[in-house]
Amino acid sequence: MAFYNTEKFDHSQSPRIGVLLLNLGSPSTPTKPDLRTYLREFLSDPRVVEVPRAIWMLVLHGIILNVRPARSAEAYSKVWTRQGAPLVVHTRNQSAALGRLLKQQYGDHVICTWAMRYGERNVHRAVQSLSEQGVRRLLVLPMFPQYSGATAASAFDALAADLTRRRWVPELRFITHYHDYEPYIDALAGKIEAHWARQGRSDKLLFSYHGTPVSYLHRGDPYHCECHKTTRLLAERLGLEPDSYLTTFQSRFGREPWLMPYTDETLKSLAAQGCRSVQVICPGFASDCLETLEEIDMAYRKLFLQAGGQRFEYIEALNSDPAHIAMLARLVNDNLAGWKLQPFDGAATKARAIKLGAER
Repeated sequence: MAFYNTEKFDHSQSPRIGVLLLNLGSPSTPTKPDLRTYLREFLSDPRVVEVPRAIWMLVLHGIILNVRPARSAEAYSKVWTRQGAPLVVHTRNQSAALGRLLKQQYGDHVICTWAMRYGERNVHRAVQSLSEQGVRRLLVLPMFPQYSGATAASAFDALAADLTRRRWVPELRFITHYHDYEPYIDALAGKIEAHWARQGRSDKLLFSYHGTPVSYLHRGDPYHCECHKTTRLLAERLGLEPDSYLTTFQSRFGREPWLMPYTDETLKSLAAQGCRSVQVICPGFASDCLETLEEIDMAYRKLFLQAGGQRFEYIEALNSDPAHIAMLARLVNDNLAGWKLQPFDGAATKARAIKLGAER
């Protein structure tokens, strides 16, 4: 097996700590060919679809990849920006903002970058870049507050696959979740309170999370429980009455049962019961993306209003809000504990290495 080399390695290079933000991914363009490429990679991941491989590959290549890319391309085209896919834009901005904060604290000793689990900006590119910049300790932060095998564990799979090909494997720390991290709860609560200050409250507040098949819960995935804990902590932080909010799940796919109640069915039911106004926030999404901008704020808005509702408001994700970046910095600092920055004399180290036979 061939190993990835660090072509720019030099013995005078100061060892650094790297922080890697990892999110899900987006297609390169909102076109059918690029959606087909993206969906093939995404839906081929056994963490995402737990169906026997032989059967699933027949369904994926025989049906789904011939039907879904066109629909997904249409949906992406509604939210695409001049800078690219919203998820990519927000993740890039978060990495830049967090990097600036870390630079204020650590100078050039700690560097921050980002990657996507699926798509062009992949884990290999990011880790290779960090390695070439002298990163010998790596902290990985998947941007999924609630742990799921389909997200955080899949991100770890991609990282592990890359590291098995590394000649020099960095010391590694991996944050699996932060669903009950107090600064995260505070940042979300502040987002909701700021929205209330501008728009007032609604009849119902929905906490909508991305769904997963119920079978994953029964097999031990803690995602469902962590979503409900986030909701409970937010409700306590905001002083909500039990009948003023709901936890729901969106974005189901296929015919098997998914976590309930479903967000779309709940919105229709609320409107039919006389609920005139709803506000929806998606605590499981660190960045606005297709599922929040097109599914929630467009499709579900239309659904609620057509069912008789009168006022629908989507409360945007934390994105690059200062409170969110400050929270990420605290989370990173908490997890860097014990990784002390040691003085390093690059010139002396290089001289000793050359004396012992190194080329550079």
